[in-house]
Amino acid sequence: MHRPLLLLFAVTLFESVRSHAAMFHPSMWGFNATGDTPFFGNGVPGEHDNRPVVPLINRTFEQWWLHGYSEYPPHPEDIMQLPAGGSQMIEIACGKQFTSYWPMVASTDQRNGDPSPCPGSNTQEFHTGGLNDLGGCALAISYKSNVSQVAPEDFTVFSINQTCVWERETYFQVPKDMPPCPNGMCTCAWFWIHQADAGSEQNYMIAFQCNIANATGTVPVAKGNPARRCGDDPRYNRPANPANCTYGAREPAYWYQFEENNFFEDTLDPPVYTPLYGWTDGAQDDIFRTVPFGTDPNTVPNPITMSGSTTTPTPTESSTTSVTQSSFTSLTVSTSSSAFSSSSSSTSTPLPSPQRLETVCMRPTEFSRRPGVMAVLADRLGLGSLRQRQTARRLVRVEGRF
Repeated sequence: MHRPLLLLFAVTLFESVRSHAAMFHPSMWGFNATGDTPFFGNGVPGEHDNRPVVPLINRTFEQWWLHGYSEYPPHPEDIMQLPAGGSQMIEIACGKQFTSYWPMVASTDQRNGDPSPCPGSNTQEFHTGGLNDLGGCALAISYKSNVSQVAPEDFTVFSINQTCVWERETYFQVPKDMPPCPNGMCTCAWFWIHQADAGSEQNYMIAFQCNIANATGTVPVAKGNPARRCGDDPRYNRPANPANCTYGAREPAYWYQFEENNFFEDTLDPPVYTPLYGWTDGAQDDIFRTVPFGTDPNTVPNPITMSGSTTTPTPTESSTTSVTQSSFTSLTVSTSSSAFSSSSSSTSTPLPSPQRLETVCMRPTEFSRRPGVMAVLADRLGLGSLRQRQTARRLVRVEGRF
């Protein structure tokens, strides 16, 4: 066998035997899905395995949204109760047999006293080389109880665990000011993207029915913006740049699919839930306001901390995304010690114009590997057929990594 073909075979075999991981709870869509559950495909002809642990990569929107489980809902009364101001344990494992739900699929307890997501296996089974090689997991919420009405932009991340995936029992902190869910139920989702050195370009999304228990908040959760790459970045030898961060409410990362991505990072640059993209560990308390990119977050009032404020209107489209093309060409980012100091008192660098998106994203290799994604980008850039706001939002998303 030729050496290149042998190498390709070895890589393919390695990926095929490697395990994956997902959350497991009766409140989730697809809780009872197995390798034999009918599925319309995983982007690979003849492949029909869509268990919760199967990663999402190069799928159409219908295939990756809700993990393709829209026809496999949970029982209406199976609702995960998330305590406001407290923490919720979620089991994350390489299979249901490794969770407390093992009696549903196995004759004996497969956990064997091992706290690992994949008992008896090395960490590569869940895509990590160790504690310093984790991409983190996120929980997001939509205040809509009818999942058919939930769109990607409706999810706002409210909790991050950066030691994830690492142990089966993973705890997520819930902001104390979360408002109650309508009719006692919201739609939540668990997200995970691992680091690039531990596997291919994989996303994980599991939606589940949820409710905020003991909720006393009166301020609605705001619509999010995409996180931007702004932390210490040794891969590109760049120091942290707080002025490039996204503040306030943020969306989950939708990446490496054929449709509806909000991140367009390369294979080796997954948009992880770590300080690299400005995420902090624990409850995301700053989710009650939308801060347009380039705005000093100190100038945007936080309705939770405003004296005498008990309510605030739900952000409208104009207030959620107020960045325009003209503002990009004039906005400056300070390079002084104060990230948002006046440009007149420090050296500043203009942000690139929106045209840079084309040179950043449209690489020849990407055209051949991901034609669906690039067609979407070309459509949104080429003829001005979509609104300027959409172009601006995608500039924000892509420029967050450069």
